Amino acid sequence: MKILIQLVNIKKNYGANTILDNATVSFAENQKVGIIGRNGAGKSTMCKIITGHEEEDGGTVVKHEDLRLSYLEQHDPYRLDETVIEFLMRYCEKEEWECGKIANKFQLKNEILNATIGSLAGGFRTRVKLTAMLLREPNFLILDEPTNYLDLKTLILLEEFLQNYRGGFIIVSHDREFLKKTCDDTLEIENGECTMYPGSVEEYLIFKEEQKVQAISYNKNVEAKQKQLQDFVNRFRAKASKAKQAQSKMKQIEKLKKIEIDHPLSNVQIKIPQVDVKKSFALHCTDLEIGYPENLVANNISLEIAQGSHVAVLGDNGQGKTTFLRTIADDLEKKGGEFRWGYDLKIAYYAQHVFATLDGNSTVYNYLYKVAAQSVVKQEILNLAGSFLFRGSDVDKKISVLSGGERARVCLAGILLSKSQVILLDEPTNHLDFETVEALGRALKLFSGTLFFISHDRTFVNMLATEIIEVQNGAVRLYPGIYEDYVYHLENILRKEMSGKIVKTEETDPKQKGISDYHLRKEIESEKKSKKRKIEKTLERIAIYKKEYDEIHEDFIRRSESWSFDRNARYEVLAKKIEEEEIIWVTLTDELDAKENLKK
Repeated sequence: MKILIQLVNIKKNYGANTILDNATVSFAENQKVGIIGRNGAGKSTMCKIITGHEEEDGGTVVKHEDLRLSYLEQHDPYRLDETVIEFLMRYCEKEEWECGKIANKFQLKNEILNATIGSLAGGFRTRVKLTAMLLREPNFLILDEPTNYLDLKTLILLEEFLQNYRGGFIIVSHDREFLKKTCDDTLEIENGECTMYPGSVEEYLIFKEEQKVQAISYNKNVEAKQKQLQDFVNRFRAKASKAKQAQSKMKQIEKLKKIEIDHPLSNVQIKIPQVDVKKSFALHCTDLEIGYPENLVANNISLEIAQGSHVAVLGDNGQGKTTFLRTIADDLEKKGGEFRWGYDLKIAYYAQHVFATLDGNSTVYNYLYKVAAQSVVKQEILNLAGSFLFRGSDVDKKISVLSGGERARVCLAGILLSKSQVILLDEPTNHLDFETVEALGRALKLFSGTLFFISHDRTFVNMLATEIIEVQNGAVRLYPGIYEDYVYHLENILRKEMSGKIVKTEETDPKQKGISDYHLRKEIESEKKSKKRKIEKTLERIAIYKKEYDEIHEDFIRRSESWSFDRNARYEVLAKKIEEEEIIWVTLTDELDAKENLKK
């Protein structure tokens, strides 16, 4: 394949901090690459160097003359008072029909095209920026954290588009599920260097774990050999007859070098102080109405959530997820009805705007000490601060010098230390890196209290959710199914909308609606192909999970010292994932069989 972009020995420093150090990597046409790495590793910096928004301190960026590069704007290039179609025509210098054709890929049609951008929810505004990116007719895309703040529908549309995109792209994201579904190769940026792996993010992490195991085994052998040689030296270097041999052994010891093992991506561990849970309800709503003085968002909300539930609050952007969370957190006054929490429950609320209210003169440690429960000891505070990347002297930093993302992490750490029986989290993963998101997910999964959370990170939601509340079209209701069912349901709706078909009820007779046998057959064939693709993807996921599960299982049998709380938690997660995927596989194969029989 033609190489479109080459980075050769790239150096980038911010003051005394080295971000990229002789980083070398190339990207080919049609190559689809997911970029992973810790916060501050240089992922966004690399993207900015490629797009020209940052200048490298050393090295060379080589771009092929055929490269047509486009990227998702981080700032908003539109005016809020102009319509979608006016912005696209102005910004991209394209005809109206061209703009409309590309906009249709992201379900921007008719009344939305003629609506002012200021009247649109965040998810639709991102769709507008995606459309503008594509109207430049690129053959290579740069997408830096494209999933932040995206609602699930827009995320699915973006996924569908990227899966069928004929050019190449690089994506920076902390959402493992998103990277798994869209990228073929994985690039890790670590310690200023780049490692390209020809496989998915999950395959790469398994490979990296295998490399680590091999390195540990090699280092043990080196240590044993060094000890053996040192014993010889200690015994015989004083004897003249053996002095020459002892000197030779000393040289051998010097030549034996261990493999340096960097901290793996999965080494972040977050331990949340546990709380007491009663067998009672956590939240009870009766005819609750939510909204603002001038706007009713949803009404007739009646539901009950048991203590210990982990509830994902889902729905399109602008439908009222945050309004619902703010209302039950007593951050926003209800408009009618009632809600009540279970007896003597302590409630903590994390929202994106909360970090702006922190006292700038306080240090990170002083803030965490102040909000932590009395029973939490100093070491627990330091451990949790370290998990959120405040290590060593970082805890003595004043909050006034922290970035917005760092302040958000301080708030989140404080809430986890408060020992609240109920935690409400609004988009907790947006300022966290790949490893910390998954570590937070593992920790919250073990949290014994009640959790309500809004997140569009599917790996995170899938890991945590035991209940789903859907906020949509003025209603807030419990969804009767697991998260995978909900995603599958949305994909079906979007597929029908994209093909211009109306979602039909079971009672509808297609022929009475004027749909020809030919179109009906085409629809059935399309659905069959879709199910076959899903079955293949499901089997691929089962194979990946089983491989890692079997390796850990064999490790536990062969070497008892390989057991750890973290590995055992991963072992249990894999067992559950395999079971869930097998249920999905059975459901999909049954549905495919039904379609096959329908054809006959």
